[in-house]
Amino acid sequence: MFITNQSGGKRNEDLILPINSSLSVTLHQDQLKTTTTVATSRSFQEDRIWLNGKEEDITHPRLQSCLREIRRLARKRRNDGDSGVDSASLSHKVHICSVNNFPTAAGLASSAAGFACLVYTLARVFGVEGELSGIARQGSGSACRSMYGGFVQWIMGNKEDGKDSLAQQVEPETHWPELRILVLVASAERKPVGSTSGMQTSVKTSCLLKHRAESVVPGRMVEMTEAIRKKDFAAFAELTMKDSNQFHATCLDTYPPIFYLNHVSQQIISLVHRYNKHYGETRVAYTFDAGPNAVIFTLQQHVPEFVHVVQHFFPPETNGADFIKGLPVNCASLSEELKQGIGLEPMPKGINYIISTKAGPGPCVVEDPTQQLLSSDGFPKKMM
Repeated sequence: MFITNQSGGKRNEDLILPINSSLSVTLHQDQLKTTTTVATSRSFQEDRIWLNGKEEDITHPRLQSCLREIRRLARKRRNDGDSGVDSASLSHKVHICSVNNFPTAAGLASSAAGFACLVYTLARVFGVEGELSGIARQGSGSACRSMYGGFVQWIMGNKEDGKDSLAQQVEPETHWPELRILVLVASAERKPVGSTSGMQTSVKTSCLLKHRAESVVPGRMVEMTEAIRKKDFAAFAELTMKDSNQFHATCLDTYPPIFYLNHVSQQIISLVHRYNKHYGETRVAYTFDAGPNAVIFTLQQHVPEFVHVVQHFFPPETNGADFIKGLPVNCASLSEELKQGIGLEPMPKGINYIISTKAGPGPCVVEDPTQQLLSSDGFPKKMM
């Protein structure tokens, strides 16, 4: 999942309640996904979690919030007389194993995907049904949007208890079939400043963030929703880029300033604007979350040429066989006029690889037993 209209900090850090509403696109699981397996057993001595083959701290407050709320709802259903809840399993400890097929903690919404998948899986195991985005929000704010497919808004809400701060689908993933997303992975490394700590500092110190939340985002949400519903790419693209730019302006307005973008990110921004200027129309748009990796929106017919533009100006280290992942991209030739029109100096090895994808559905059950991450004994099949 990747953000188009950025959330901008929290009005309540414990409940993870935002200071403004936001909108996102859920990406297709065939290209970017988190897979999570949960097992319960009376033989387990304690709750445990493994992420990408390495055991992590299960006592993390946000993990505990999700576990506690799912168990509370399961107990409530049992007490209400629901025979579908296995009362014995409620006292069992859980083992959780989760794997991302894309870089973790690199500004690619891994926490959003991870907590959405975790909450969905826990709900299935404990027989909890109904609205789950409010629980996912307590793990990671962006995770509430990842509970749905397609285009999703996170309604900020006004209640102190956060019960009206929920996600809502704007349009399903089938709404705009021509829309394509290219993830340009400039760095797969862990971010020097985490999203949560960075936003806490911004809320305390950035005057621009307050102005943005109160005066800019409400109107922009309306415009963005309308552009999506009308499939107006030019309007959608301009709003997306302006919103990304302003989000990072609030990072610079933070004291001390936060630098999520690097020189590769800046070169990508320049490339997009020069490409659009060359054609005299907006064909591609960028957005950057809290990291240096670009998410590019474009229409299907422009994918081959723009991918090869990126490959030309960011030549890969090898012959490029693994440079393009995900959905197949057709070959395209670049005219000298286009290369000269963009006119940037190539930046070798600036981009590690591109993931080609599109809008996709929300969490779902994987039926293939070979994809289970835990063995019959409840421990990970693979460890680092």
